[in-house]
Amino acid sequence: MSVLDAIFQAVIQGLTEFLPVSSSGHLSLYQHFSGNSGEGALMFSALLHLGTLIAVIAVFRKRILSLILEFFAMIKDIFTGKFSVKNAPPERRVIFMFIISTAVLIPFYIFKGFFEGFAEDSGIFAEGVCFLYTAALLFMADLSEKGNKSMTDLRPRDAVRIGFFQAIALLPGVSRSGSTISAGVFSGLKRDEAVSYSFILGIPAILGGGLLELKDGISQGVPIGVLPCIIGLIVSAAVGFGAIKLVQWLMNTDRFKYFAIYTAVLGAVVIIISIVEAIIGSPIVFGK
Repeated sequence: MSVLDAIFQAVIQGLTEFLPVSSSGHLSLYQHFSGNSGEGALMFSALLHLGTLIAVIAVFRKRILSLILEFFAMIKDIFTGKFSVKNAPPERRVIFMFIISTAVLIPFYIFKGFFEGFAEDSGIFAEGVCFLYTAALLFMADLSEKGNKSMTDLRPRDAVRIGFFQAIALLPGVSRSGSTISAGVFSGLKRDEAVSYSFILGIPAILGGGLLELKDGISQGVPIGVLPCIIGLIVSAAVGFGAIKLVQWLMNTDRFKYFAIYTAVLGAVVIIISIVEAIIGSPIVFGK
C-alpha cells in the first residue's frame, strides 16, 4: 500500500466515520474500485477506526473524564456497600445507559464473520442496499419532532433501541453515527445530546472491533507497511476531529436531510454499478 493510498483512505475514514454516510461503506467502495480489497484492507480499515477514536476522545475529553471519574466512584460504592441503582447520580445513570447500549452489541459479534464478508467480497450490491437503508433512517430522523431529553433522561429501553441500531451498523453501508444519532432522536434526545451520546457510545465499539481486527491481521501476517499505518492513523485522527465539529454544527442547523439525499443517490448508483459488473462478469477497477 502506498503512502498516497493510505492518506486517501484516512481522509475518507476521518470524514465518513462521523458524517452520517457510513465510513465502512465508503471505504469498501474505495477499496473495491481501487483494487485494494481483502484481508489487508480490512486490517487497515480497523487501524483507521482507531485513529478516529483518538478524535472522539479529544473532542469529548471533558465529558469522558467526568464519566471515567464517576465510574471509579461507582466501583468504590460497590465495594463499600453504598451502591444503589435507584438513587444513582445523573452521570452514573448515563454510564448505565452506555453499558446497556454496548451490551446489545455483544451478541452480534457472534456473526462477526457474516458482517465482514460483505466488506471483503468482490461485489458491492449489499453496500448499495445498506446505503438506501441509511438514507431511510436519516429521512425519518429529519422528520421527527425535536426532543428535549438529555442523556440523563434516557431509560433502559431507549438504550436498548440505540444499541440495536448500532449493531445493525456493522454492515458496510449502514452508518453507525447516522444510526445511533437517529435512534437517539427517535428516543426524544435533543439533537446535540444525540450526537454526544452517539460518538461517546462508539468508543468501546470502535476500540473493541479495531483491536480484534488488528489482532487477526497480525496473526495472519498481512503485509501493509509501517509508514502507511502511521500516516493513516494520524490523518484519520486529524480529519475526524474536524468532522466531529462539522457534525455538531450541522445537527444544530437541521441538515440531516441532505445526508439522506446523498446516501439515497449513492445507494442507487452503487446498485446500478453492481448490476453492470454482474453483466460484464468483472469488477470495475480504476487506475489498474
